[in-house]
Amino acid sequence: MLLADDWKEYELIDTGNGEKLERWGKYILRRPDPQIIWPLNEDAGPWKKVDAHYHRSQSGGGKWEFFRKLPERWTVSYGKLSFYIEPTGFKHTGLFPEQAVNWKWIMESIRAAGRPVKVLNLFAYTGGATAAAASAGAEVCHVDAAKGMVAWAKENLELSGLKDKPVRFITDDVIKFVQREQRRGSKYDGVIMDPPSYGRGPRGEVWKIEDCLYGFIEECLAVMSDKPLFFLINSYTTGFSPTVLSNMLKITMGRKYGGKVSSGEVGIPITATGLVLPCGIYGRWER
Repeated sequence: MLLADDWKEYELIDTGNGEKLERWGKYILRRPDPQIIWPLNEDAGPWKKVDAHYHRSQSGGGKWEFFRKLPERWTVSYGKLSFYIEPTGFKHTGLFPEQAVNWKWIMESIRAAGRPVKVLNLFAYTGGATAAAASAGAEVCHVDAAKGMVAWAKENLELSGLKDKPVRFITDDVIKFVQREQRRGSKYDGVIMDPPSYGRGPRGEVWKIEDCLYGFIEECLAVMSDKPLFFLINSYTTGFSPTVLSNMLKITMGRKYGGKVSSGEVGIPITATGLVLPCGIYGRWER
């Protein structure tokens, strides 16, 4: 398991009874997490110092309960990268801190290349990986179907002092975009994707990961350069084994380019107990 254990402005304070207690900068948030099926730590003192608590509704969705007035959004930094944090109506904050392990790997791969690098970031959300790649010197194309997330990613790039970097922001269905890039003859040295379990594109296109992921990886092969650097897949789909991602990358990238494939879990250490909270899986191909 890869651990995101070098944050200074984020901390997973404690977990238990289906919830996690987190510090985002100077604010403490309490949010549900379905993987936390163990009881609370005996010392529940930290749980009394909460700024906001997200309550999940039995009928779906949920809402925040605020115990003090918080700014609409605030910032946290990871190294030289900075991001806007906002308690959204669907539980999330706009950032997945466990992905820092992949940001580091992306930056190291780009810097070690010693040549111009073009990166395609798909299902790119609020642009953590986009900012990481741009900061390492890559030209980046950021694609997401949600207009609001693309706008948030632009703000994060500017917040990180990277607004003058060569980054293209595209609001589109990722499959249709990749197919257009094929017709245009566009090529990329690195591909990053964080596909949802289920989703819809801007024109109602349906995405189901078990039906669509392998075919989409094959589509992406057609936009890889002759000497690609990496291919990264993240997944939060419950029940998906890291070996599934590894197998698909071996069949596609490995057969065409050789290289090395690895996979596993990503996680965050829990301060109060020394345990680790698993936070999804990854599959990596590298040259």
